[in-house]
Amino acid sequence: MTDLPAITVDAHPSLDAVGIVSFLPAPLGELRTPAALAALFLPGAAAPMQSGPDVIGAVRDLLRQGGFKPSGRSKPASEYLAKAVLDGRLSPDKLINPVVDALNAVSLYSGLPISVVDLDLAQGPHRIACCAPGSRYAFNASGQEIDLGGLLCLYDAVGPCANAVKDSQRTKTHPGSQRVLTIIWGTHELPGRSQASAAWYRALLSDLGARSEDIELLRIAPQG
Repeated sequence: MTDLPAITVDAHPSLDAVGIVSFLPAPLGELRTPAALAALFLPGAAAPMQSGPDVIGAVRDLLRQGGFKPSGRSKPASEYLAKAVLDGRLSPDKLINPVVDALNAVSLYSGLPISVVDLDLAQGPHRIACCAPGSRYAFNASGQEIDLGGLLCLYDAVGPCANAVKDSQRTKTHPGSQRVLTIIWGTHELPGRSQASAAWYRALLSDLGARSEDIELLRIAPQG
């Protein structure tokens, strides 16, 4: 068992998240993406899951619950991935790293956004909650920021660090990463989809030699 404590989750009407911690067999920069995983980014590739308009709508409804508007540059990351593959910006010769490639493949075909953070950078306690108006963080190395107001986010000891749109630059994986925390942003409108996506993701990481464990999510009951 891992020594990572459970993640607390603020009361939410439709969130069906899954948390997974994975221990890599070597620093991330020394691992290579298997050919079978890379092939999932070819147009028309066979996969155990498929997304569709119903999934896209359900995910957007999930993110709207706190007042966030999931459209334009703030659309769910899973929608961005689908367009990136169609446009040729994401393909077997334009991959990132094996862990991100695995979650991108699962997100692409499941239609569920997925976040990953370096667990040595995103230190606990961890919780999932909607961000207050005016919350922001940088999501890339150039310092571009996303307005987080009303958006479900994973928090660490410092503040929000990941969500279904863009993860924080502060806690992103890097070549030295060996412990990663993954959050699958599922919804009860799609029963069983979060768990099926998690099972596929764990299998892809197992092919890399990683050991994965589910993290307990402690739902906080609404007040009153």
